[in-house]
Amino acid sequence: MTPQDSVVHTAPAQVNPDHQQLIDLLDEAPLRLPHYLTWALSSGGTLLDGLSVFMLGIAIPLLAHDMAFTTTQIGLLAAALVAGAIIGASWGGRLADRIGRKSVFLIDMGLLALFAALGALSWDPRLLIASQFLVGVGIGMDFPVSSSYVAECMPQRKRGRMMVATIASQSVGMLLAAFIAMGLLHLNGKPDTWRLFLASEAVLAALFLIARLYLPESPRWLMSQGRNREAVHALERLVPEDRQMLETLATRLGSTVHHVTKIPEQAHRMGLAVLFHPAYRRRTLLSTLPWFLMDIATYGVGLFTAVLLGALHFGGQSQNLTAHAEALTSGSGMIDTSLLLGFMLGLWAVARFGRIRMQLIGFAGMTVGMLLLMTSTLLPGGAGQHLLLVFAGFIAFNLFMNMGPNSTTYILPAELFPTQVRATAAGFAAATAKVGATLGVFLLPLIKSAAGVSVVLLLMAFVSLLGMLFTWLFRVEGHGRTLEEHHREDLP
Repeated sequence: MTPQDSVVHTAPAQVNPDHQQLIDLLDEAPLRLPHYLTWALSSGGTLLDGLSVFMLGIAIPLLAHDMAFTTTQIGLLAAALVAGAIIGASWGGRLADRIGRKSVFLIDMGLLALFAALGALSWDPRLLIASQFLVGVGIGMDFPVSSSYVAECMPQRKRGRMMVATIASQSVGMLLAAFIAMGLLHLNGKPDTWRLFLASEAVLAALFLIARLYLPESPRWLMSQGRNREAVHALERLVPEDRQMLETLATRLGSTVHHVTKIPEQAHRMGLAVLFHPAYRRRTLLSTLPWFLMDIATYGVGLFTAVLLGALHFGGQSQNLTAHAEALTSGSGMIDTSLLLGFMLGLWAVARFGRIRMQLIGFAGMTVGMLLLMTSTLLPGGAGQHLLLVFAGFIAFNLFMNMGPNSTTYILPAELFPTQVRATAAGFAAATAKVGATLGVFLLPLIKSAAGVSVVLLLMAFVSLLGMLFTWLFRVEGHGRTLEEHHREDLP
């Protein structure tokens, strides 16, 4: 631990035993159907994130033909989705700490449904770019809220697995998008099929919006606001417990605020500046820098998997436009199955070996995957003659990314910060990551055009290696701790 992290901080106030009893009920509860239902609804934003990224990647070749997009406009369109997420994550996290997790859940799905529908009806490249930017705002808002909500509501022993499952919904969304895109391309078979892609996003977002009306608010957040009776009622939705006993606890607590942090309560009025308080600075660097670097690679490679496959001559260059799009969709879908497999391994590995160790292993594997892809481009005959090596590189990259940093970077901010600023911290980390994602999706096609695919792949390998280095430098071990234990003592 660095010197600034070892300073003596103001001791947190003694936790009210009634609050502690409610927290223990949350942490020690068996995983029941209500937990799975709240998890499924909380995961809607990450699912739609994966779906929208995949859909846009497949739509780009169709858009270039149907609406005569220039290379610069394609770059702006791809960057708009993740650039909007920068704004959304920073707003959504701060807003969720102020007005609650559920309220932001509803706002972001409303934005997603509205602007995905507007994108489907767009007649001008500028309008489509603007609508995708606002879709990105909705997706970005959801990230810090979903991680905070799942962390606060799931039992302690299952928290890591359920949070990995939440971010794993990204890959489920990608695979769902592959099936939807294949079906729509087969049924319609025209360049304007991209409109149906975006319309399907709007329909799914509207369904999640309606279903989320029935979500309970986070009991931990309600307790952090002194709204203890509401917290008890929300807890009743998740934990089978004697109602009269819970009502008695709520009566005794009144409006007492549950406050377990490393710094005094009034310091949280500093806003984002609190994240750079000496008590949290190392945690902020751990939460942001590796995620920023990972998203450069993740979104750059993920959004342009179809484009990269095309550049590597997968799917044939002599086919007509929609047949070529179907081939790229199929190839991308096969590759993206490794995303889901990586998350499935992460469900076990992150809980078993801890966040930091799996983040280090994951970044190392991502580096190897990009180097395998680069090697395929340098061998005699080019990548088109070495498709097994191409797929091995993509699969290694996706597998290690999802069993490591794509899971752990999502989990860490929600665990390393207290309830009062949890979503703010998660939002800041996600927004920083989306800056990296924006750089990746905007610069990747330009670098590919100017220097070739091999240079892009070497750059992604270097970025992954940096992610491993920063994880090691700023590591904070807290494996197996409850959310409150993270803030009762300094962790080595």
